[in-house]
Amino acid sequence: MKKIFFSAVLVLFLGIIACSEDFTENPREDVQDLETFFLKEANVDEAVIGIYDLMQFNYSKDWSSAFLVKILPGDDANAAGGNSQDQPQLQDIDDYMNVSTANGSIESVWNLFYRTIALSNLVIENLKDSSLSNKDRATAEAKFFRAWCYFELTTMFGEVPLRKELPKSAADFAEPKATKALIYETIKDDLNDAIANLPEKSGVSEVFRVSKGTAQALMGKVLVFEGKPGEAIPFFESVISNPSHDLEANLGDVWSIDKEFGKESLLELGFVSTTGLNWNPGSVNWGGRNESNLHIQLMGPRGDGIFNVGSIGLLNGWGFNLPTKKLAMAFDAAGDTQRKAATLMTEAELKSAGGDVDPTKATGGTIWDYEGAIRIKYATKSEDTSTSGVKELNYSTNFRLFRYAEVLLLAAEAYNAAGQDGKARTELNKIRRRAGLTDISTSVAGNNLFEAIVNEKFLELAHEGQRFWDLVRWGKAATELSGTGYTAKNNLFPIPISEIDKNTALTEADQNPGY
Repeated sequence: MKKIFFSAVLVLFLGIIACSEDFTENPREDVQDLETFFLKEANVDEAVIGIYDLMQFNYSKDWSSAFLVKILPGDDANAAGGNSQDQPQLQDIDDYMNVSTANGSIESVWNLFYRTIALSNLVIENLKDSSLSNKDRATAEAKFFRAWCYFELTTMFGEVPLRKELPKSAADFAEPKATKALIYETIKDDLNDAIANLPEKSGVSEVFRVSKGTAQALMGKVLVFEGKPGEAIPFFESVISNPSHDLEANLGDVWSIDKEFGKESLLELGFVSTTGLNWNPGSVNWGGRNESNLHIQLMGPRGDGIFNVGSIGLLNGWGFNLPTKKLAMAFDAAGDTQRKAATLMTEAELKSAGGDVDPTKATGGTIWDYEGAIRIKYATKSEDTSTSGVKELNYSTNFRLFRYAEVLLLAAEAYNAAGQDGKARTELNKIRRRAGLTDISTSVAGNNLFEAIVNEKFLELAHEGQRFWDLVRWGKAATELSGTGYTAKNNLFPIPISEIDKNTALTEADQNPGY
């Protein structure tokens, strides 16, 4: 099932914000009055759908997708692309060098998350005194997404401005950085409210919408990242004991178009292949919102005669986000054939399947950032696009941002940290069995078990934007990324200089170390 998130909703709400008398003396005439808009249940629901629409945009915005930007610093993927100068802002993030405070992709991620927070604040503020029957759920969804965005922001940027209300005037925009402790407390407050008022997954009729289990799982993850794994365990146990949540039986089904919004999915962003986009002027809104997932085309194996992938059912793309040799070797070292096949394909395997790789067709005769494998997870599958319009512009591939497998791995980590290794092995073995691997030995305990969890997470969540941020919080980045150009300053992205320039409560002294 697909859900189209209508961009018109966002146009409406940007108009509502813009027509406030505090910001302009000439209100627009094509928008509804904010004072009356939230008096109707249908309008409230539209406002919440607008938040989902912005989330979709955050993770799929052409070359500034939060999905890709989060992946780039890790050791599971390379930026790749046509050459070393193809989207240089992405190459800089990937190579840890020359990451500018004006990096366009980082700035876009920052701005889009704050835009989502602003719309969430709009919903929350205007429902405070409401008596509408959908008030509690709408507020809970808005608070969930405000929490999600702040968790992403503080993970990537550290201390950031904490905006819990919409500014009433331009002067109110000034906001200093908040401590991570305060940000975490705000996130947890929002998630507690979300947990109290969201329905169980079994009671969610529109499958793309978040449930109580989604909020519980995020609360557990936040607590693990905060360094409070013992407090996270009850939240994970609530999710794990709920029969609505489970692993897909087969690894391939996790990414299948037939299993979208399935039992393993906790937060998933939907896209469609029915809009018939083409290369005609005005068809594709580059830099804007599209209902198809243009980002999949960006990440497909490079065309131009370089990768011949038709024999394995893939279409050519633009060559970004290629697997590292380290990842391929990790699968082989674990004897992890099933999960490897669902994640990547080596050149030897591609050729055996009738495909080919021709580096002579690449710039300078070398395929940039290619280390012997192409990506299968989130691949350019022909069945995921449409014959209406141009195939490469109409991928319906959903982004699974948060899934049950990650909850099991986080729970294993939390149990291990709490000295409950038997329970940690239980959750870890669920993941291993699904991958066709044997149970972890009962003799593996303590730090050895932790290392097993680290490796399992590397394999299970490859190319999902988790690896680098885990390495940072585990204190493993310097070791695992040795020789790549990584330094400690790369633990955080720079605060965009545009934010420092326009936010009078910030100065250059507030910039993250090293930038």
